[in-house]
Amino acid sequence: MATERDYVLGTHDEELARLGLQNEVWRPVVLEFWQRAGITTGSRVLDVGAGPGYATVDLAQIVGPGGAVVSLERSSNFVKAMRENIRARSLSQVQVHELDLMTDELPRGDYDFAWCRWVATFVTDPALLVQKIGGVLKKGGHILFHEYGDYLSWRFSPRLPLQEEFARKVAASWRAAGGEPDIALQLPPLLHENGFAVRSAVPRIFCIAPNDRMWQWPSSFVGIGLDRLQQLGVLDEQFARDLRAEFAQAEANPNSLMLTPLVMEIIAEKIS
Repeated sequence: MATERDYVLGTHDEELARLGLQNEVWRPVVLEFWQRAGITTGSRVLDVGAGPGYATVDLAQIVGPGGAVVSLERSSNFVKAMRENIRARSLSQVQVHELDLMTDELPRGDYDFAWCRWVATFVTDPALLVQKIGGVLKKGGHILFHEYGDYLSWRFSPRLPLQEEFARKVAASWRAAGGEPDIALQLPPLLHENGFAVRSAVPRIFCIAPNDRMWQWPSSFVGIGLDRLQQLGVLDEQFARDLRAEFAQAEANPNSLMLTPLVMEIIAEKIS
């Protein structure tokens, strides 16, 4: 049996479920983004760092049987879940490759698009990632990113001191693992250096109340993130207990507002 290649956020069942909720909450934004970028029936799309494949399924339904979606994921747990989902839906236009983006070659396929969401944040060499994707996209193809540009914009009104400290600890843990929480700020120059022209760069940040569906995206991360950081020795049980209480109080207050972490939505075209 292959050794599971873990992530800083984990690949356990709870994380798989959280990623499903995250995909569901973001789906309206992402579908509009894909449509604006030009993904349509017959497109060939590379899904980079596909996780359990929730976006893969959405892409497959858009491109149809005449298109193709090639999904890349290193976690065997996520790959297993993705393959089961694809098999259950009879999506013959999907290919799944279990590989490491940093150490393995990417499959060639004359792709029209590459989709990369919250992946560049976690890789150890974003420049290599951009270079590799550029090497398999066809000229005139587009790479699409959703990546954090200001993770610490995740804040509340009224302010939550422990939550702000938690966000700082999360960002620090990602950096300690070799990632960069604000990677979107580095992507435009990396894209230019690798033969891309940035065609669009849009900040996505939401100001939401507890009854907004988008609230569940960061909310679902708090419990799992606290457990994970405790496992990593980044914080103790008392901090976790106090933050859960602070967050529950904010969630019970209908006048609370949450600013979500700023995500940059980037479309870049391969011109050389």
